[in-house]
Amino acid sequence: MDDKQIRERITDMVEQERALREQLAQGAISSGEEHSRLTEVEAELDQCWDLLRQRQALRDAGADPASAAARPVPEVEGYQQ
Repeated sequence: MDDKQIRERITDMVEQERALREQLAQGAISSGEEHSRLTEVEAELDQCWDLLRQRQALRDAGADPASAAARPVPEVEGYQQ
């Protein structure tokens, strides 16, 4: 994926988050279902942001951003803020 595709995926996932919260507010889904699905969406969202950062770091270093790869969820989720 290139930067544009990654950003489009991020936009889609943010919309999914909003839709899940709206569905919960309307009573269409349970809080457990919302939490479970949000956890999945947020993990993928974190992977996308990490991939964008990797690509920019490679670009800044004069390397090929296409060599960046999505890291496993446990690795990305384990980063310290």
